[in-house]
This record gives sequence, C-alpha cells and structure tokens, in this order.
Amino acid sequence: MPEHVNHPPPNDIPQPGRKPRARWLPSLVWVIPIVAAVVGLSLLVSTLASRGPEITVTFRTAEGLTPGKTAVRYKDVDIGLVKTARLAADRSHVIATIALTKDAKNFAVADTRFWVVRPRFAMSGVSGLETLLSGAYIGVDAGKSGETTHSFTGLENPPVITTDASGRQFVLRAQDLGSLDIGSPVYYRRVRVGHVVAYQLEPNGRDITLRVFVDKPYDKLVSADTRFWHASGVDLKLDANGLKLSTQSLATVMLGGVAFQAPEHSTAHAPAAENTEYLLAADQSEAMKEPDELAPALAVLNFDQSVRGLSPGAPVDFRGVTVGQVRSIGIEYQRDKKAFRMPVVVELYPSRMGLREKDVADDTRKRAIVHSMVQRGMRAQLRTGNLLTGQMYVALDFFPKATSPVDLELNAPVPELPTTPGTFDELQAKLGDIVTKIGKVPFDQIGQDARTAMVSMNKMLVKADKLVAQVNGDVAPQVVAALQDMRRTLATANGALAPDASLQQDTRRMMQELTQTAVSLRMLTDYLERHPEALLQGKREEK
Repeated sequence: MPEHVNHPPPNDIPQPGRKPRARWLPSLVWVIPIVAAVVGLSLLVSTLASRGPEITVTFRTAEGLTPGKTAVRYKDVDIGLVKTARLAADRSHVIATIALTKDAKNFAVADTRFWVVRPRFAMSGVSGLETLLSGAYIGVDAGKSGETTHSFTGLENPPVITTDASGRQFVLRAQDLGSLDIGSPVYYRRVRVGHVVAYQLEPNGRDITLRVFVDKPYDKLVSADTRFWHASGVDLKLDANGLKLSTQSLATVMLGGVAFQAPEHSTAHAPAAENTEYLLAADQSEAMKEPDELAPALAVLNFDQSVRGLSPGAPVDFRGVTVGQVRSIGIEYQRDKKAFRMPVVVELYPSRMGLREKDVADDTRKRAIVHSMVQRGMRAQLRTGNLLTGQMYVALDFFPKATSPVDLELNAPVPELPTTPGTFDELQAKLGDIVTKIGKVPFDQIGQDARTAMVSMNKMLVKADKLVAQVNGDVAPQVVAALQDMRRTLATANGALAPDASLQQDTRRMMQELTQTAVSLRMLTDYLERHPEALLQGKREEK
C-alpha cells in the first residue's frame, strides 16, 4: 500500500478571520409582559398612594357585613370598604376590618361613630328602607376630636343626633317617664321642633333625667321661663272638677311626646343656655300654674265619715277657688272613744287665700287669724265633685250654725282644723230618722183592723144580695105597671107634637121671634164693639 504523504496546502485557500460579536436585541415577544409589568407597577403605586388608614370596628353581630362588598358611606359618599369580618376570641362580638380612602383619614378620630344601616322598624319611625335594594352599608358620624385612633365600637342603633345637627340640648327632670322613648317628638304650639335623645334613672331611684334636642332656629324659643310638660296623644282626666280631654299630634298616641311653651305674660325673651335644666310637668295645666309666693302650710282634718272617693291630689276649695290640695289620707283609732277617725293632711297656700307674708311669719298673728275664722264658723267639709265617678274634694266654707266652740291644736307640728259632716251624710242621717219613724208605725195593728173591716164588709155584701132578691120579687110587678102608664103618656105627647097640632104652630112662631131677637142682639154687640162709648154717651146720630 503506498505511503501517505502530507502535502502543504495551496496558497489560494482562504484562511478564517475573527469578527467582533454583534449587540443582542430583545425579541418583540417580551414587549407585552414588560408593558403589563409597568402598568401593574403604576397601579400598585397609585393604589398605595390613595389608600387610607385601616381601622377595626366591633359589632355585636355580622348582620349586613359582607367582606369586599359592604361599603362605608358618609352622606351617601363611599369612603371605605369592609375587608374582613372575623369572630373575636371570646366569641362575644365581631371585628370588622375597614379600609378607608386617603381622603377619609380624618375620620379615624376618637369620637367618630359607626353603625350598620339596614331596615329598622322602631317606635320613632322606619329607617333604612333604601337598603332593601342596594344592600346594607356602614354609616358614619364624623367626629371632631383631635385624638387619632384605629379601634372603634360600633353602635347597634343609629344615633339620634349627629355632630353636624344644628340646635341645642336641654335637661328635663321628671318623676315618671310615661310613654316617652328615645326619638319621641318635642312640640311647640303643636309644631314638631325636636325630639328626645336620651334618658336615665337617677341614683336615688325616684327621679328621671331626660335630654331633649331642639332644632335650630326653634331653640331660641326656649327661655328661662319656659314650661315643659308631657304631651300624650289623648289626655283624658276625670276627677272632682269633671271631664277634661286634650289631644296633641296623632304621632304621640304611640310615641308620647314633650311640649313646651312660655306663659303668655312672660317677660323672659332671652334664649336659654344649652343644658339648662327644667321640670317636666304631668300636663299643661300643671305646668302653667303660677308659682306660689309663700310656702304651703300643712293642716290635718279629722273626719268621722267615710272618705271613699277622696284621693291624694284632690283640690281643697274655698267658695270655688282652689286654695290647696290633699296630701295624704289615713286612719286613726281613738282609744278613749273606742272609735275610728280619718285624718286627712292637706296643703294650704296662704297667698291664694289673700294672706301676706307678714300674716304667716308671726305665729301669734297667724293663730289669731285662724281662731277668728273658726269662731265665725269656718269648717272643712267633704263634698261630691263628680256624681258620675263619685270623686270628692275638701270644701272650706263658713257655716253659721257651726259657731259652737271647738278645741284647736294650733301649736302642734301639724295644726288641726275643725270639720263638719258632709251634706250627703246629713241626708243619710235624715233618711235614717225617717226610716226609724216609719218603723214605729203599728203596721200589725193596722192589719188586724183591716181584716176586721173586711169581715164586716163581707157581711154587708151578703145582706145586699138578699135585698136585691127581695126587690126582684116585690118591686118588679110595680115597675111593669109604671111602664104601661109611661106608654100612655108618650102616646099623648105624640099627639101634641103632630105637625098639624096647635102646639107645633105656636112653637114655630116662638122660634122665629127668638131668631129675630138673636139678630138684634148680634147687631147691638157689633155696634158696641165699634163704639163702646155709646154705653155712656148713647148712640150718635148718623149724618
């Protein structure tokens, strides 16, 4: 096999050369992801820049809360969204995490209030009906505090007044809440001007404090002399003064209400300061009573009769003027007399009886005035004020026949005033006397006499029957003969009354003359009616 020989390469064969690497250019496929990343990054930056603070609000339940859907609104503007809703560790409440917008960061202050807006049916009205279509949302009442916080306790019910409401609050003191509730209306001359916002029982357990809010500009109508009272839908009062019926708005039938007004003669026109305290009267008549200049004086009236129909608060009347009222009614056993009496404690207002301060300041002068009135016959008497209900009242009056001296205990802590039996009791006593007198009548003896008279009458009737039988036997034939004679007499009379009898002709002439006489008398009577002076002057000659 021939040996292989290496020959050198020919000179015309080109040799490889070195060239620098060309610069790499991205493909068009990467353009779309890069643009998407840039847009996403810008959206993220925009979202982070517009995000506000996150807050947590606790509610009793999660009713109406849907994470990612339930909005937070202030004046129908969305200012946030519920992100999560979770149960607390002790399972007593629900914690909702809310993301506020950047513009709503000033809502994260201590006195901001949150509540769930949903359909509610309460005594104060119906609210949240718009959520039947749009769904529940969280309402906000913006606070004004400078303290920032991110944890809140939500309200179970919408607030009665919000921080942006215009008006003023006033405090009312009452002994009874009546039919009032939060949201009950407040009226001025039957125009609704506010509502009740809160109430609470005082620590003493006897008084109630209410707070009412009067809208602007009606809050200027509340002055230092304003009177407040309960204004229920129908105020029906039936007492010793009769039947009284007054009404307010129909809304107060269910809600109750409060009314206020100043007396017509009031001179206080300056608006009262906020949180001024007033007394809440039971009705308008009580609220409008003029305050007494002098303090009331207590007196006890001891009655020996029934006090049924008399109740605390009944008026004490002096000749039609109310000068006091009954405070209490009791019962007392008198061991020396072995009898019961009814002590009635009354309040008397000296200023209503025309007494002045100097008359009651001096005890000696006061006792002298009372002693002189008692000596003149002043007594206290129970009278019926309403026959329909039997309500009674105490009447002070002068009784001329009751001037006998009485023992007065004017130095006692509660002085005693004399009393006299009521007119009804006197009537009962008189009726008792009449019944006693009737009871003394011998009805048994009268009955026996009546029986004897009846026996005698029966005997008389028997004799009368015998007499009638005798008459039928003896007298009847004679009566028949008399009837025959009567027939003969009638026949004779018929002959005399025949048309051609002389008696008939004479009778006709007599009747004609009587007729002419009657005509003449009628003419005379007519003439005298026209000329009565003819009786004295005679008949005048006609010209």
